[in-house]
Amino acid sequence: MNQFAYLRPVMVAVAFCCHLILALNVQADPVIVDHRHTNITRLPQTAIEAAKANLHIAYGHTSHGSQLTTGMTGLVAFANGGGLELTLPTDIFAWNNGGSGGALDLHDYAMGGDVGYYPQWVDNTRSYLGANSDVNVIIWSWCGQVDDKYAAGTLESEYLTPMAQLEADYPDVTFVYMTGHVDIWDDADNKAANQMIRDYCNANDKVLYDFADIEHYDPDGTYFEYVNDDCGYYDGPGGTLLGNWATEWQNSHTEDVDWYSCGSAHSQPLNANRKAYAAWWLWAVLGGWDDGSAGDSDVSDDSDSSDDSDASDDSDASDDSDASDDSDASDESDSSDDSSSSDSGSGGCFLDSLR
Repeated sequence: MNQFAYLRPVMVAVAFCCHLILALNVQADPVIVDHRHTNITRLPQTAIEAAKANLHIAYGHTSHGSQLTTGMTGLVAFANGGGLELTLPTDIFAWNNGGSGGALDLHDYAMGGDVGYYPQWVDNTRSYLGANSDVNVIIWSWCGQVDDKYAAGTLESEYLTPMAQLEADYPDVTFVYMTGHVDIWDDADNKAANQMIRDYCNANDKVLYDFADIEHYDPDGTYFEYVNDDCGYYDGPGGTLLGNWATEWQNSHTEDVDWYSCGSAHSQPLNANRKAYAAWWLWAVLGGWDDGSAGDSDVSDDSDSSDDSDASDDSDASDDSDASDDSDASDESDSSDDSSSSDSGSGGCFLDSLR
């Protein structure tokens, strides 16, 4: 017997930890998750399981940002029922605060307010990380302030620069940048603000969840240039309403087969479905999965390019392994599915996280 054989388990554990640290904190290219990453059937079971094993996520948001987590809650039952012909283990998409029962550890409403409230969001982040040393992913969403900050010239000083400083101060934590929701009534500033965030993330190898980009495309890849947060599309900025891409797609497809009903603040269920698919793609990549799209960041609100790629991976969503997940369904107390389409329209954001 090799005299160093007893060291092998230790060496394997060290190698795994090093790989995870590199996956979470060092990327040679930007990580951009957008409408091209909404094909949930492309996620391998192993990538989902790795995300649940490796990530401890804290999410700060108000009403618009809840689309990710209400979508994630609805996804559990949808996948369990074989929606989109998924054949994954029961409750594989379960999540809760703490990761109990094998679920993804995601603390919803972890930090009060949203990223539009400066300097509170920075102070709240630091306070939270000071009390939760296990957290290795921080993600904040916007409400309706991104275009106002761009117009006022404060988007860099009140968002990009503070995020970069947090990254420097907490090198073991991955900070996820995010674009703001679309706004047809301030279309030019909104698009310019979101593009400024994209350009910064691309130039500086950041991690970006492109909330706005997802809202410009239906599941077939059809691009809508002038669109509002409720998925209504128009003939121009603040112009005539022509239709609603989400409700039109829902009406032409089968509920619980092609899409599922769930809470979707200010918007439609399909929008929250796609936000959830993209969120899980992000978790999988942060958990160490190579989706083959590193550096593929050529996405802009202004282009009318079609959805020519789902940044697909060759592997099937149904992994060959029969690893089971004995977790309970996602923590309803963290993310309640209270409506199928709540408060449709661009109204004000709710400070529902200040509790």
